[in-house]
Amino acid sequence: MCGFTGFLERSDNNPPEQLAEIVTRMTATLVHRGPDDGGIWTDPSAGVALGHRRLSILDLSPAGHQPMLSGNGRYVIAFNGEIYNHQDLRRKLDSEPSAPDHPLFDRQSEGTESRINNWRGHSDTETLLAAIEAWGVDETLKQCVGMFAFALWDRHDRLLYLARDRMGEKPLYYGWQGHTLLFGSELKALRQHPAFRADIDREALTLYMRYSYIPGPRSIYQGIRKLPAGTYVVLGKQRTECTPVAYWTAKDAALRGQMQPFPGTEAEAISRLDSVLREAVSGQMMADVPLGAFLSGGYDSSLVVALMQAQSKRPVKTFTIGFNEAEYNEAQHAKAVAQHLGTDHTELYVTPDEAMSVIPRMPTLYDEPFADSSQIPTFLVSQLARQHVTVSLSGDGGDELFGGYNRYFWAMGFWRRMRFLPSQFRIALARLLTVVPPHAWDTVFRGLGFMLPSSLRYASPGDKLHKLSSFLGAKHPEAIYLDLLSHWKEPARLVRGTKEPLTVLNDPIQWPGLRDFEHRMMYLDTVSYLPDDILVKVDRAAMGVSLETRVPLLDHRVVEFAWQLPLGMKIRQGQGKWPLRQVLYQYVPQSLVDRPKMGFGVPIDQWLRGPLKDWAESLIDPRRLKADGYLNPAMVHEKWVQHQSGRRNWSYYLWDVLMFQAWLAEH
Repeated sequence: MCGFTGFLERSDNNPPEQLAEIVTRMTATLVHRGPDDGGIWTDPSAGVALGHRRLSILDLSPAGHQPMLSGNGRYVIAFNGEIYNHQDLRRKLDSEPSAPDHPLFDRQSEGTESRINNWRGHSDTETLLAAIEAWGVDETLKQCVGMFAFALWDRHDRLLYLARDRMGEKPLYYGWQGHTLLFGSELKALRQHPAFRADIDREALTLYMRYSYIPGPRSIYQGIRKLPAGTYVVLGKQRTECTPVAYWTAKDAALRGQMQPFPGTEAEAISRLDSVLREAVSGQMMADVPLGAFLSGGYDSSLVVALMQAQSKRPVKTFTIGFNEAEYNEAQHAKAVAQHLGTDHTELYVTPDEAMSVIPRMPTLYDEPFADSSQIPTFLVSQLARQHVTVSLSGDGGDELFGGYNRYFWAMGFWRRMRFLPSQFRIALARLLTVVPPHAWDTVFRGLGFMLPSSLRYASPGDKLHKLSSFLGAKHPEAIYLDLLSHWKEPARLVRGTKEPLTVLNDPIQWPGLRDFEHRMMYLDTVSYLPDDILVKVDRAAMGVSLETRVPLLDHRVVEFAWQLPLGMKIRQGQGKWPLRQVLYQYVPQSLVDRPKMGFGVPIDQWLRGPLKDWAESLIDPRRLKADGYLNPAMVHEKWVQHQSGRRNWSYYLWDVLMFQAWLAEH
């Protein structure tokens, strides 16, 4: 795991010392991603510069130093990530005839005498370069199993390749700023180039206010984009069009899997899933440094840890963050799973003050506005793990692939019940529900002594009823899904001087032709919420403390197998992830893991009425919002007053605004 950056100048007048000075400054911003080593590479005649920071995981020797030249000297690469099957690729390369040296390059002058089958070290970066020499970029990407992003300069054709892994685990930003192409693992590196223009994309800001993250391929800055997952782009001085080429897509995997379903029985499907997951976990346990795993005690992380422990000769190191507030604490469940599996378990109970002390770091960590409040505990558990290990596996991805989110079965169930009701009746019912304020509904529910389900843990029953009223006018189930995802319902009114653009989430043209509504939702989450929220959250939090995270459930072979399973094998009796649970029960007693789903959150709603109140008020003061010129002060102030009164819980809405304002103040 590392970080890289660089640029390509279209001009011909590029003083060598200037290129080196700029790329060095850009690279220095990524030290947290790679504290062990750093390097730069420039070619003034081509106007190209690459910078790299290294977190040494495989081959800790200088043979893994980057930027790295290929054996024949034609290619130079800056690489971030891991190629888990790189040893298999080496064996395949060794079984083939060596690629001829490129006639335009004298390897002696480049300081290396290696051929493609004469390895200098055992890093996956060297394997990747050798594969590109032998097979080309497109075929190499298809052969790789891993998480990665890289910048590759072809010195012969003078072309730059930028590539990203299939699921978007590793970040890569890029874009032309005038006559300069900038690229890198994080935006903070791009901002160091003198050509960078920090013009905020108001349409991207509108999307952020709806979703609490900025959906790709946009970024917060005009002209800078995120490279889509499973693609690469080829650029040069005369090739400025930034059109990504897909070598793998989640849409193809979903459609192919549904058209060619797994042919075996349920028992055979469970056995096959166990085998695929074991292989994925085994591959991701490859490291030359200490390795562990996050453990929440939920299905996904427990399964990953169980499969790790089943294939490890010593106790796996596991890490959990606990909170003294019972409604936010899963530590006791994680501890029970750890004891059963026999892991070397570490837990840390965090006080509210310790959790809140992280908040000032968020704008620097996340580089662009990001408001998933679980960013706070994610950073804390990463910080805890980094004290003991350099690599940690996580259980992310199970919800999107195997139907774990409540919205998958709740939305469809609600639609089936209400779609036959006359529209006038639904509208009248919605008005009735909203006439009574949420706090009054809370009093009614508690006064009647109703047992509240776990889904109401983070909001009052009244808030849930008011949210329910917004679904009653839906004309199709996708509208309910979009409403469930949305924070600010009319973000184009909140953000001044803009409109809300289409994304994959609200543009039916981009949806795959999947029969089941639940599968359509799972697909949309896989290509939006997963890469742009979940994986961003984990990558930035972990890399902020120089910790590599790996996600076995997102191995593309697991993803492809998941899409071969019918919906009825994923969601049963109002509960998702049926096949994952069946595999897990083979390793962990059902009684230890079966419980209502919890979010990995913190009590932001309470903090905004208490210890964070002054901080928040200063950021959203109406005069400040008006002077900044981005947001409608009246809309924000209304939410703030209602939240402070206790009549409504607008913590998600306000956190979106506060994280933007904190980011704006920082950058």
